[in-house]
Amino acid sequence: MRTIGIDIGSTTTKIAVLENDQLLYTEIVPTGYNVDKAWRELLAATLENLRLRESEIDRLVATGYGRNSVDIADRRITEIMCHAAGIVYSRPGTRSVIDIGGQDSKFIQLDADGNVADFKMNDKCAAGTGRFLEVMARALELNLEDFGRLSLVANRAVKISSMCTVFAESEVISLISRGEERENIIAGIHESIAGRVVSMMGRSGVKAPVAMTGGVARNQGIRKALEEKLKLNITVPETAQVNGAVGAAVLARKI
Repeated sequence: MRTIGIDIGSTTTKIAVLENDQLLYTEIVPTGYNVDKAWRELLAATLENLRLRESEIDRLVATGYGRNSVDIADRRITEIMCHAAGIVYSRPGTRSVIDIGGQDSKFIQLDADGNVADFKMNDKCAAGTGRFLEVMARALELNLEDFGRLSLVANRAVKISSMCTVFAESEVISLISRGEERENIIAGIHESIAGRVVSMMGRSGVKAPVAMTGGVARNQGIRKALEEKLKLNITVPETAQVNGAVGAAVLARKI
């Protein structure tokens, strides 16, 4: 059975193709202003790369904030269900999932069978999300890859008082003018984000093993800050950024 999952996020659109239990293909493109164009072009390019026709796809499931735009989907399923299914596929036995995307963050608690037992979501504020990190990186004149890596060599974390994107950017610029080291500022930003995420999760609901997904999972500094606050190891699967699309493709086999 050949299935496709498409995850349309605010920042990027992801696709995953499964053939039986094997992950054949994944890809990520910017969503841009035209959601419909983004997923259609991504699907067309995927089929071309795999030398497949649309008729050779058995099921297609869409997820993410733009899922309702996918008019050819056999079903549209929430991000929570798809992220849970994706992590069960890549990291069986995981009990807690932290997903930080472009403009929201999610915490998903799984039971022993891999079903969603509880979840919490912050989609009202961009603080602590990928968009927030992009603004902070720009203020510090760094790309996102260096941004995550540099905090690991900090000798202290400078306290960041505000988590509002606009005010935090002004605070960072002020810290730069005072001569604070960039790596220490970044460590402070990561500390603040980790504190906000842990507060959303609620410590009592976090069970090991813990996995992290979403684009921000690539940021080593965020993962380290979360591990220190939770006092737990966090794994990041290779498919972290496309986890929702993988989960959608997995669930497509069950509809």
